[in-house]
Amino acid sequence: MRIGILGTGNVGQTIGSALIQRGHDVKLGSRSATNEKAAEWVKQNGDRASQGTFADAAAFGDIVFNCTSGKASLDALRAATAEHLSGKTLADVANALDFSSGSLTLTVANTDSLAEQIQAAFPATSVVKTLNTMNADVMVNPSLVAGEHDVFVAGNNAAAKTQVSELLRSFGWRNIVDLGDIGAARGLEMYLPLWMRLFGTLKTPHINIHVAR
Repeated sequence: MRIGILGTGNVGQTIGSALIQRGHDVKLGSRSATNEKAAEWVKQNGDRASQGTFADAAAFGDIVFNCTSGKASLDALRAATAEHLSGKTLADVANALDFSSGSLTLTVANTDSLAEQIQAAFPATSVVKTLNTMNADVMVNPSLVAGEHDVFVAGNNAAAKTQVSELLRSFGWRNIVDLGDIGAARGLEMYLPLWMRLFGTLKTPHINIHVAR
């Protein structure tokens, strides 16, 4: 499969490398077609890796991952263009985090979510919120956390959630919890302040949650 990834940070590079290891072709997108971090990532990942602009990555992918900083996601997606995203699944991994006050706050919360804003701005794209509740290396290697633990999906399109879930299973996820429509992204994104507290208290990013039934 051809997969476009928007964002050249740790999350985008980690997911991109894991997808290449599973036989997919991945284009990493940023504001510049010659982004230095993306160029180094391409060099490390071989022939299946490539780089370009946000628009290049969106046009390339049969499915697209939004791994940009949450505060910049809508601008990055507009640069990717609605035309290139139309009819495609967009896996939204971003969180609208703000540390400018010295502590973590969310720029979107309670009555809205970043994923809902993206879905409203790109109605011809099927947005699936997923993987935003854990550290990047756990996203692609859940065995880093011992025992049973869960990953969530939320979105309005069942086929898109199935497509994303297949990729999650290829990463090793066994417990995939479908929370329903894109409105569930509010809870997923508002979990992040708790995750940050757990990280600080437990002194490790290799943590996750499990729903006991």
